[in-house]
Amino acid sequence: MDKILVLDFGSQTTQLIARRIRELNVYSEIKPCFASLEEIKAFEPKGIVLSGGPASVYDKDAPSVSPELFELGIPILGICYGAQLMVHLLGGKVQHSSKREFGPALIEVLEPDKIFKTLEKRKTYRVWMSHGDKIEELPPEFFTLASTEGSPYAAFAHKEKPFYGVQFHPEVAHTEIGMELFKNFLFEVCRCEPGWSMPSFVEHAVEEIRKKVKSDEKVICALSGGIDSTITALIVHKAIGNRLIPIFVNNGLLRKGEVEEVLSLMKELGLKVDYVDASRLFLERLKGVTDPEKKRKIIGETFIEVFEQQTTRFKGVKWLAQGTLYPDVIESVSFKGPSATIKSHHNVGGLPERMKLKLIEPLRELFKDEVRKIAEHFGLPKKVVWRQPFPGPGLAIRILGEVTEERLAILREADAIVQEEMLASGWYYKVWQSFAVLLPVKTVGVMGDYRTYEYVIALRCVESQDAMTAHWVKLPYDLLEKISSRIINEVKGVNRVVYDISSKPPATIEWE
Repeated sequence: MDKILVLDFGSQTTQLIARRIRELNVYSEIKPCFASLEEIKAFEPKGIVLSGGPASVYDKDAPSVSPELFELGIPILGICYGAQLMVHLLGGKVQHSSKREFGPALIEVLEPDKIFKTLEKRKTYRVWMSHGDKIEELPPEFFTLASTEGSPYAAFAHKEKPFYGVQFHPEVAHTEIGMELFKNFLFEVCRCEPGWSMPSFVEHAVEEIRKKVKSDEKVICALSGGIDSTITALIVHKAIGNRLIPIFVNNGLLRKGEVEEVLSLMKELGLKVDYVDASRLFLERLKGVTDPEKKRKIIGETFIEVFEQQTTRFKGVKWLAQGTLYPDVIESVSFKGPSATIKSHHNVGGLPERMKLKLIEPLRELFKDEVRKIAEHFGLPKKVVWRQPFPGPGLAIRILGEVTEERLAILREADAIVQEEMLASGWYYKVWQSFAVLLPVKTVGVMGDYRTYEYVIALRCVESQDAMTAHWVKLPYDLLEKISSRIINEVKGVNRVVYDISSKPPATIEWE
């Protein structure tokens, strides 16, 4: 299978580069920018993409690559910082610009060379810029492909070698020619064959699991009802049948009717689930806790404790199956550039070493949209395939302040109304997430002839591609009015509803 390697220099959109390439049915993988030449050669890429990044190439500790990378005979595409680094290492000149370019810009195509082969000469196209440095002089043997008002070398190429650079970001949706550029780089320059598909991935994953798990060994899997753990369980079940033991722990922080829905779905899928109701234990340990990080830690540690207790009931358990996705791996095992803080992800950390279980992570190489394609391949219902992301700590981080049974009951009812109305209106599948948040404040209201002093519910609805950035959704006023009216009239303890119109950044999607 032909592969493209993406070297990460710390860009917030590096993951998007890999996703765009995979959308063209070519496998792509991200590695740190300081991956060794030996590691790069061992990967056997048909092409290499140098990502963007926040540094300047002339900084003292600027991330770089070995100049020998350009002697491997492999096509290279530099994006933003990656393009500037190529210029810097090959004899050109990059310097700080007095006129920065952030946001939309128009490029004019001067030479429709290979990566611009399908574009028209002298025509302008909308692209997305994000840089404060400027390429002042191209290296010898390079020539200009496109320019903007602020960047005379917005795109360039080597006269003979397959080296290309673009000052803009083709991976973001705002660049209208992004997919054309990637398509041309993959198929015109790198001569890739499109061999990456989800059905073939599933068959390969099943065979790998059969090779790993011996006939007398069993696999446990923690089910949440989400698409990641569900698809993980289905793939493992396809490989080893009833030697898979799916465990569903009810932490008391799930949404209204979720336990029944999950158990019903698993039964339909032919999975025999070990159900554990540990809701009282979780709520007892959350008593009096208001700090968001403490909540997360308590929930995570309690889950591991309960899960560990359950696994001791089964003989022959040697493996743990997890729904780890590729972004989890990138954030935890890799990084965002050489100096950024590594973020531990709940999936990647695994269980305590004392359990001595080996890991099976069939989705470890996939993005969320690819998992959804597998779900469609398995014939899962639309509501499951396009289920909105739900945080591991559940409703606990949508209740600001202490988590109590009373507050959980209020939020469950309010959130159920949000989900019902979003589905009924058709908006549920148009957005990334929509949910209710219970605020730790009470306000004065009037109901009938009585003065009330009750809780506030905040509505949160965002659109996003990958949760790295998000914009609040301009829901129709009549839909907002209906949701608000129903919550205030039907949920006892609430007399006010507000709408969160913050984007990410600076806000986050979840409130805690």
